[in-house]
Amino acid sequence: MHRMKVFLLGFCLIFSLSICAQKLPSEFIFTKAPFASSHASTIEETPKGLVSAFFAGSDEGNKDVGIWLIRNIQGRWTPPIQVADGVQNKKVQYPCWNPVLFQMPQGELLLFYKVGPKPSQWWGMLKRSKDAGLTWSAAEKLPHGILGPVKNKPLLLADGTLLCPSSSEDLGNRLHFEMTKDGGKTWKKTKVLNDGKRFSAIQPSVIFLKDGRMKLLCRSDTGFIMEAYSSDQANTWTPLQKTNLKNPNSGSDAITLKSGLHVLVHNPLGNRPKETEGEREILAVSTSKDGTHWTKVGELENTPLKEFSYPAIIQTRDGRIHITYTWKREKIKHADLKF
Repeated sequence: MHRMKVFLLGFCLIFSLSICAQKLPSEFIFTKAPFASSHASTIEETPKGLVSAFFAGSDEGNKDVGIWLIRNIQGRWTPPIQVADGVQNKKVQYPCWNPVLFQMPQGELLLFYKVGPKPSQWWGMLKRSKDAGLTWSAAEKLPHGILGPVKNKPLLLADGTLLCPSSSEDLGNRLHFEMTKDGGKTWKKTKVLNDGKRFSAIQPSVIFLKDGRMKLLCRSDTGFIMEAYSSDQANTWTPLQKTNLKNPNSGSDAITLKSGLHVLVHNPLGNRPKETEGEREILAVSTSKDGTHWTKVGELENTPLKEFSYPAIIQTRDGRIHITYTWKREKIKHADLKF
């Protein structure tokens, strides 16, 4: 009996440690703020440290929702400050949506965001900072039909092209890519990758395969993350198809590390009964060596009936992985990981 108790105690301890090991550490980037709701964060490394932005206000879609920014100085996050709004004139103000930061090499920090009454009617905006997000230029409206990166980070290609994963929601939810070679002054875009009728597909991210191809991973209403491949620097893509990664029509983000390992932050299906399964209550981190076979390495959050969503992921110069994400639509959290 004594041996059985020792065995059970040891088993429970090992089991407990294995469960704990799956929970990845994270922190709030702010605890007090002058807004009730925040969502859709982005994170970037600048020469002066990490910078994160998100939209915040009384609630998503309300006209008081603007773009707020927070900087990490010597390991501490500054209080959030508002850096953009949707004011059109004295009588008209629209909500802001989905900021995306990108640091140009030896250049400006770009802040892309959207303004408009709803996603099917929003347009692209851009602000620039020459001092790592401390001060910002006046807002620029992007050319008609150009939204900029719609949720996930741009990628700077070898030829100097800034590749922006994008999508539109005005004629069904459809994917496309936008490119600029001069820091957002002039643009071109690809054809849409899907018709928006057979299935919905938005918010792509891109990883780089060892054979030279690009692979996109995107949100869809099919119950799965979808994928496609490009062999010509994102100008054309193979038809979209389902991966084996289940997904409740929620945003994800992915990156290829310097080591070649791919990392995906995503919502798998939740803990609910089958008829209601599919909410954003689990936020997981998965890795892949080939970009096809994924293994979950941990969870950032897992609480039934709560929302943890819209992750953004980058790798900094020191090799660390930084993730920001929405916590219950109330706050933004940050994870600092090393694989």
